[in-house]
Formats: sequence, structure tokens, C-alpha cells
Amino acid sequence: MTETTIVLMTLIAYKVVLLSIGWWASKRVSDESDFFIAGGGQGGGLGAWTAGLSYAASTSSAWVLLGFTGLVFTQGAVGLWLVPGIFGGYILTWLVIGPRLNAETAAKGHITIVDFITEGMTAKTKRITGLLCAALILFCFVFYISSQFQAAGNALDEVFGLGLAEAVILGAVVIVAYCLLGGFWAASVTDALQAGVMMAACIIVPYMTVSAAGGVGAIIETLHASEHHNYFSFTHGAVGMAGIGVAMGLLGTGLGSLGQPQLLNRIMAVRSPSERKKAAAITIGWGVIIYSGLICLAFAGRALNVDVGGESLFFAAAQAYLPPVLAGVVIAAVLSAVMSTVDSLLLAAASAVSHDSGVKYSDPKQALFFGRLAMVGVAVIAVILTLTLPQDIFSRVLFAWVALGAAFGPVVLLKCLGLNIRDGFVFTAILAGFLIAVTAYNISGQLADVIEKWGSWAVGLIILWLGKCQE
Repeated sequence: MTETTIVLMTLIAYKVVLLSIGWWASKRVSDESDFFIAGGGQGGGLGAWTAGLSYAASTSSAWVLLGFTGLVFTQGAVGLWLVPGIFGGYILTWLVIGPRLNAETAAKGHITIVDFITEGMTAKTKRITGLLCAALILFCFVFYISSQFQAAGNALDEVFGLGLAEAVILGAVVIVAYCLLGGFWAASVTDALQAGVMMAACIIVPYMTVSAAGGVGAIIETLHASEHHNYFSFTHGAVGMAGIGVAMGLLGTGLGSLGQPQLLNRIMAVRSPSERKKAAAITIGWGVIIYSGLICLAFAGRALNVDVGGESLFFAAAQAYLPPVLAGVVIAAVLSAVMSTVDSLLLAAASAVSHDSGVKYSDPKQALFFGRLAMVGVAVIAVILTLTLPQDIFSRVLFAWVALGAAFGPVVLLKCLGLNIRDGFVFTAILAGFLIAVTAYNISGQLADVIEKWGSWAVGLIILWLGKCQE
């Protein structure tokens, strides 16, 4: 059999498994709570392995396999600043904000992170704040989802030579199908499976590429002989405040995880405090393996002088150094990374439209129907955006990640630390953090990058602190 045939058979088998999980999970979905948060919280919901692996897969999407690898491949050591930022995000979400978020979800029946943010507000302010949050989630996630569809399209086009339109639509149809069936249950279980596939690929591809380059010692020797010294600089040659700005800009990316609905939903849905702690350890352990492998791949690819664009390195290395059957696993891994994020994003975006917007339904079945309808609508918009406004994956994901993190992260963090905040200050902090991040994103320069990642958070935290009140 040809390599293309083997890859195709691997992917077909993989898609059958995903759709089967969706069908199985559909039997466990009877209302809006099941669909969006798997029944939610302590006493129900997700176990440690499912929660930990699905969180990990959702946070480490195509921008990690393709974008992060490409960044280190092209820019060198400076890209490594992302790693402590990401792991800092893991620790803050699971171990700092996790206890309060998980306990309150179980006690009060929250379905989304917006329910948590608006808890205790007056009816009018809760409705207005909910509408603002829903609009921000929808706006950001359309860009985020489109970047994942583009990654899926690139993967299918790389192997089968499909046009971008056909590849994007094919990937979108499969993802939407199993999400419509099983909702959060299907997304979480399939994400856990996909995390395993991604981990296997991030061990196999780097190992084979490092071996082809002659081992770690040979890679270091080759790079020192062939690369400019800036490639080994953690500031890419920038000095003084400029160098600090470069590092802080990349390090601050990890703050975004504190405001991502698709990630916080996993923490909300864990069934007990002990399971939450185990899930945290699983997420961190998975991340160590993934990032270690991708860093090795990036440097080995550079030493081998692989002639590709940065975001294509993963594909090029798989096709060059792996036998066909393993190449099929690698392509499946990239699609896993896409799907493990898109399914969660679609659910969060759909919940923003059908639940957080404050729409009232006559019965639970109607709420479930409109949740599914919203999911299809968001997917269609994202596909259109992908086909009409192509952009590199890393930039588009970073925009959505940072903007939502700045909007929701400060209020989620302070509420989980026990701070009581007056309603109007919560609304103002969310809007200010978002607008500062978006404005700074559209300005070039290292100072703007620091303002985007850190300044947006600082302003939000100051507003919330000024609005603190007693019980």
C-alpha cells in the first residue's frame, strides 16, 4: 500500500472511533447541563484522567504542535519563554482557582464560567454582564476555531492534496457531528483519547528526527557551527529593557489560561477535590512530555536544515523520517490537536449564545435544541472566516487566547481568592481588560506586547480591587 492509502485508512478508523464515542455519549445527554458540562461538579461529572487529559489536549492545540514548534525552529531559544508561562497557567488554574471554582459549581449548579462570574449580581447587571461575556466569547472563539479549521485543512492538504475549502469543510463536519451527538461528554472523552495520540506523536517524531540528526550532541555542535549567536539568546539579541520586554511578552501568554471557558469548564466538571488534584498532576506530566519532545524536534529540524516554513516542520519531519504507518499516526495527531480544541471551543461558544446571553426557554429540551443549533451556526461562521481571511495559526490563536484571558482571568482569579466585588466594577474590568488587549495586539513593538499580556491584566486587577466590598 502507498503512504497515502495507509494514512487514509488510519484517519478513517480514527474518525469512526470518534463518532462512536459521540453516539455513546449521546445516551448520557438529557438536558443543557449534561450537554455543556457533563452534569457538572462534585458527585457527578468527570474523573481525574478524563478531566486532566482533556484539559491538556484543549490547551495544547495545533498552535503548540505547529505554532510553538515553528517558533522555536525559526527563532531559537527565545521561544522557550512560552514554556514556564504555560506551566504557570496549569498550576494557577488547577491548584489556585480550581478549589473554589469546582466547589461552587457543585453547590450552585453553574453550567458555564459566566455563571460563576455573575453569581450574586442583581438581575439587571447579571443580564448585561452575561451579554457582554457572551459577545466576547463568540467574537474571540470564531477566530480561534477558524485557526483550528485552517490547521486541519493544512494537514489534509499536506497529505492528500485536497484544496483548502474541501479539507476545512471535511474536518469541520466530523467535529460538529460528534459534538452535536454527545456534547461535553463526547468532547471530554474524545479529547482524552486525542491527548494520548498527541503524546505518542510527540515522542515518535522527535525521537526519529533527533536520531536522523545524529543525537543531541551532534545537534548542539551543528547549531553552534551554523547559527548566529542570537539563535541561542533568550531575548533573540535584544538587550536591556527591550530584552525584558521580549521575555515578558512570551511569558505572559500563560496568563490567558485563567480566562479560557473551554479549559475552566473541565475544572468545573471534576467530580471531587481529590480527582481535581490528580487531574492537575496528569495535565502537568502530559505537558512535560509534549513540550520536551517538540523542543527537541525544533532544534533537530534546524540542525538538519529542513527546508520548510516553521509551521510545516511537524509534517515534514514525519514524512521524511517515519515509515508510512507512523506517518498516518502523526497526521491523526495533528487532527487530534485540532479537534481537541475545536470541540471545546464550539461548546463554549454555543453555551455563550444559548445560555450566557440570558435567553429564557420553556423547557430543557428547547434549551438543548438551541444549544446545538448555536453550535452549527458558530461552526459555519468559522469556516467562512477560514476560507476568506487566511492567517498564520499562531497569531490568530494568540489573539483570542490573550484577549479572553485579559477579560475574564482577573475576575475569576480574585473571586476564587475570596474577594467580593461590586457588580459595576466586574463589568468595567472585563471590558477594560479586553479592549486594552485587543488595542495593544494591533500595535507593533515589544512595549505593546507587554501591555497586551500584562498591562491588560494590571488594569483589570486595579479596577476589581477598587470595587471590593464586604459580604
